[in-house]
Amino acid sequence: MQVGQAVAAALVDLGVDRVFGVIGSGNYVVTTTMDARGARFVAARHESAAVCMADGYARVSGRVGVASVHQGPGLTNALTGLAEAAKSRTSLLLLAADTPAAAVHSNFRVDQATACAAVGAVVERVNTPQSALQDVERAYRRARNHRRTVVLLLPLDVQAAELPPPAPTAAASPLPRPPAAAAAAISEAADLIQRSRRPALLAGRGAVLGDARERLIALADTIGAVLATSAVANGLFAGHPYDLGISGSFASPLAAELLAKADLVLGFGASLNNWTTKHGALIAPDAKVVQVDLDEEAIGARRPVDVGVVADAAEAAHGLLQELRRRGVGGQGFRSPELASRIAGGRWRDQPYRDASTESTIDPRTLTIALDDLLPADRALAVDSGHFMGWPAMYLPVRDARAFVFNQAYQSIGLGLGAAIGAAVADPGRVTVAALGDGGTFMSLGELETAARLRLPLLLLVYNDNAYGAEVHHFADQAEGLELVRFPETDIAAIGRAVGADGVTVRGLQDLKAVESWLAHRDRPLVVDAKVTPTVVGAWLEEAFRGG
Repeated sequence: MQVGQAVAAALVDLGVDRVFGVIGSGNYVVTTTMDARGARFVAARHESAAVCMADGYARVSGRVGVASVHQGPGLTNALTGLAEAAKSRTSLLLLAADTPAAAVHSNFRVDQATACAAVGAVVERVNTPQSALQDVERAYRRARNHRRTVVLLLPLDVQAAELPPPAPTAAASPLPRPPAAAAAAISEAADLIQRSRRPALLAGRGAVLGDARERLIALADTIGAVLATSAVANGLFAGHPYDLGISGSFASPLAAELLAKADLVLGFGASLNNWTTKHGALIAPDAKVVQVDLDEEAIGARRPVDVGVVADAAEAAHGLLQELRRRGVGGQGFRSPELASRIAGGRWRDQPYRDASTESTIDPRTLTIALDDLLPADRALAVDSGHFMGWPAMYLPVRDARAFVFNQAYQSIGLGLGAAIGAAVADPGRVTVAALGDGGTFMSLGELETAARLRLPLLLLVYNDNAYGAEVHHFADQAEGLELVRFPETDIAAIGRAVGADGVTVRGLQDLKAVESWLAHRDRPLVVDAKVTPTVVGAWLEEAFRGG
């Protein structure tokens, strides 16, 4: 057995069941062998999209996402998607062929290890035939156990070599138990909770990855805390009567009001960055802050905190709850029947606004609220980057955090469609909405064919303002130059139909009847080319530009 084949067999034995990618000569053997052994291969049209598919798959399924690319240009094409996954701490393994060490003049030769490390990925390598299986297992466990994006380099000469006997098989081992929080840190945090009268519990993606929902709710219920999430953890507390939804730039007026009144903020697996705190405006100057994170370097990195707890979110919540019960501490905190009633009626869709729809365009808020009513409540939502991104995040709620994919860690447009395809592959039983701008759609246009070929129950919702809307609004006071970021009107629905999807152009609510018809069969994607009113500006836009 060749090493390339053995690598494939080992990954399947470790539990890999899907691999996304673009096949070239360098990754042909490893990829086709994985597919033959039961890890279904999903062919993308571009390597960056393949990595985004693996990213979306990992976020929704909770498994390690795996992608496969050719050496040289295959790897460099993948770098933007790789940067997003690495910054998001997605458990992802990218298999990248590599030129042999001796092939110094190969056209494909670049310093792949340095390129991958530069965007934040962990780099591993299959070093020799003798070490191959150990190298594979180490890379996979690093991605899974440490929640990292790992690139496994596969030199062509090592792939082609024979695996020395005997050929052991890799086997998946249980996940290691997360480390317990230090007793002193738990005690200090409990002291602050005991003195608090208006606590707020804010959860980030670390809480999602740690499956901490139930323990965090138990803690919040004990102390009377209101609940909120960072944007990427949207949906974690869905259904709870004291869930405020997203904190930060997308916070509802009520959420912003209550969070700013909290005298204690408990952050679990959240970086407390400017997006989540609205540049600090949602944390009162005299509020105490406790930050819980597995990564010690994350504690206090974005803002000062009073107590840092290095631990898994679920383990820390459990430890705090035990300590509070030991002390006999509990309380009503913020909570009252009146507040629960205000929260129930304080969603974004409950806020009044002036409908800016015209005869030829639809207000993006009106569009998104109507789709919220039309689509199944049990849906997945993947959101690309761009000016439009707040509308789906604010007006299209999801029932759980694993149903929400928010590709914003790198703030690149064009990644959302790939992520949505991965999400739909992970859970094909429900509708997945890919919320895109027209700019990001055209950047990832090839993956329309991928979605249609796979016949996914995917609704591609394109907020089409014929422009790079963020730049149009940000530089609106400039006398010249805006014509460079505006484009002629296009028919994206027709492009969708050309590659085998259904397509509809939406200029008013009456055009959404096509969505109702599609929901009855869902046997292929539907492209909704929504001509949105370009004068409606998201309040979050300036926050995005302030963030750099």
